Amino acid sequence: MHKIPSLRPLVLALLACGSSASHAVSFTQNDVTIDINGTINGFYVVREAKSIDRITGTTTKTTNSELTNGLLPGWINFVATTQAKGQDIKAHISFAPGINNNSQVVGLPIGNNADGAGTTNPYSQIDTRNVYFQFGNSSWGTLKFGRDIGLFGQNIILSDMTLLGVGGTSNAGIPYNTTFGMIGHGYMYTGFQPQITYTTPNMGGLQASAGIFQPSKFAGNETKTPGFQAKIDYDWKGSMPGKVWGGLVTQSTSCSVEPCATKSFTGTGYEIGAKAGFGNFEAVAYAFKGTGLGLSTVGAQFFGGSDGNGNKTDSQGYFLQGTYKFGDTKVGINFGENKDKDGYALTSIRGTRATPDNQIKNRAVTVGIYHSLNKYITLVGEYNDERITNVLDTNYDNKNRTISIGGLIFF
Repeated sequence: MHKIPSLRPLVLALLACGSSASHAVSFTQNDVTIDINGTINGFYVVREAKSIDRITGTTTKTTNSELTNGLLPGWINFVATTQAKGQDIKAHISFAPGINNNSQVVGLPIGNNADGAGTTNPYSQIDTRNVYFQFGNSSWGTLKFGRDIGLFGQNIILSDMTLLGVGGTSNAGIPYNTTFGMIGHGYMYTGFQPQITYTTPNMGGLQASAGIFQPSKFAGNETKTPGFQAKIDYDWKGSMPGKVWGGLVTQSTSCSVEPCATKSFTGTGYEIGAKAGFGNFEAVAYAFKGTGLGLSTVGAQFFGGSDGNGNKTDSQGYFLQGTYKFGDTKVGINFGENKDKDGYALTSIRGTRATPDNQIKNRAVTVGIYHSLNKYITLVGEYNDERITNVLDTNYDNKNRTISIGGLIFF
C-alpha cells in the first residue's frame, strides 16, 4: 500500500514559525492509518487600553490581565489515511477547546446567570474546525468535501509569527476562546468554512486551488450562488527558499423583498504575498484589497460590507514581517495596517463621505521571541502596540499595549 504522507493540519503546519518537527501518535489497522496530534497553549496577558477623545483631549485608561489562549485554541486532530483503486484518501476531524472562562466566581460555571457568575456567552467553547474528507492522486489532483481552512487569507495567517503567540487582543477581548494575532492589522481572517475544493497536482512548485464555499446572506435575503475562492502558489527551494502567491474571494447575494436598496450585491477581495529566506533570516510581505467584502479592521469576511443602502465598504491592508533564528530561538517583528472607508464605515462616521482623516484605520506592531525548549514545547514572549483611528465612532481613537508571556506544546 502506498501510504499518504501525514499532512499536518493547520496547527502543525505552523511549526515552521518557531518549533521543531511534530510528533503524532500513529497506528495502522488493516489498510487504514490513524494519526492523532494536537497542541495546547496558555498565556498570561497584560493589556493597557487608552481611549482618546479627539475633541476634548480627554484620555481614559484601563489595565487588565488574564490567563488566556493565544491566537491558537487547544487542538486535537484525528486523521485517517488509506488508498483504494489508485486514490489517496484522507479523512480529518478536529476539536478546538479553549482554556478561557468568563465566570467571575470560582465554582459557578458559564451559563449560570447568578450575580457575578458570568453570562451565557460560551467563551470556553469547543470549536469543531476540521470535518472533511478528500481523495485524489499526483496525476489529476485532489477533491475535498467538508469544512476546512479557507483559501483566501490562508497563506498569510500561516506566515504570521503571532500564530504561535497572542499578538493584539482588541477585536477578541480577553478572555475569549482565542485572540486575533495580527488579524485586522494587515490581513483578514480566512476562517474554517464548508467547502468543495479542487487542488491541482504540484507542477514543479506551482499549485492552484479553487472551490465553492458556504454562502452568506450578508447583504440580502437570497444566496442563489455559492461563494467562490481560489489561490495559486509557487514555491521554490535552494539557498534562498521562498514562496509567492495570489488569491481571490467573491460572494453574491440578492434581495427579493421590497423595498430593496439593491437587487444584487457582490463582495470581492484580492491578495498577493511573498516570503523568502536568507540563511537564518526570513521576510514576509503581503497586501490585499476588498470591495464589499466586510470591515477589514474587524478582520471578519462579510461583516459590515455594506451600509444597507447598497454602498460598499472599500478595504485595503498590508503586512510586513522579518524574523531571525539564533539556534533554538527565533526573534521577529511585524507591522500591519488595515483601512476601511465608505459603506458601513461611512455610515458609522457622521453619515458623511469618508476622508483620509475619518476613515477607520488599524495599525499594529508586534515584537516576539519564540524559543524551542525541546522538540515538543515552545516558550513565547510578545509585545504588541496597536492604534485604532475612528473605531466606528465620531470622536474617539484607541491605543492598546499588550504584553504576553506563555508557551505551547505540539505533540
